[in-house]
Amino acid sequence: MIVAGDFKNGTTFEMEGQVYQIVEFQHVKPGKGAAFVRTKIKNVLTGSTVERTFSPTDKFERAQIVRRDMEYLYNDGDLAYFMDTENYEQLPINLSAISDALVFAKENTICKVLSYKGNVFGVEPPMFVELEVTDTEPGFKGDTATGATKPAVVETGAQVKVPLFVNQGDIIRIDTRTGEYMERV
Repeated sequence: MIVAGDFKNGTTFEMEGQVYQIVEFQHVKPGKGAAFVRTKIKNVLTGSTVERTFSPTDKFERAQIVRRDMEYLYNDGDLAYFMDTENYEQLPINLSAISDALVFAKENTICKVLSYKGNVFGVEPPMFVELEVTDTEPGFKGDTATGATKPAVVETGAQVKVPLFVNQGDIIRIDTRTGEYMERV
């Protein structure tokens, strides 16, 4: 059991037959009245996000989310195939269930596959990936005083904003959580 007063970001719990994850929380102690916990929670199975307040004494069953390291193999139509690195079993996952989590993952990348009671609801790519720039416009000297950026397409097909000095064929590091350019490798 978990008490609402102990909520932290990333905590998962069961409520009303659904599984929720804390996105943001704030303990509020008004001058008048009882304290409460203001939260933004995400339904991990549907992906919807709602804001809700709880009493600090509200109790919930803790949800056990299984995170397994699996190797992303390939896409085949509307299915993405992953291989368990321990027993080499392949797991097909519907692309609509994992949204755009694979936009920065290329083949043979180790990802975390998230499941609840055997139902896969998400995939977490590595925090940082190194990808080759396949298409971008050439930058011009003298345009760097303002920290200007230009669009670039990487080998997975994702579009990223990069500094003007990055050229086609360069390998760049990308933060997959935000989709931002980090550095040239």
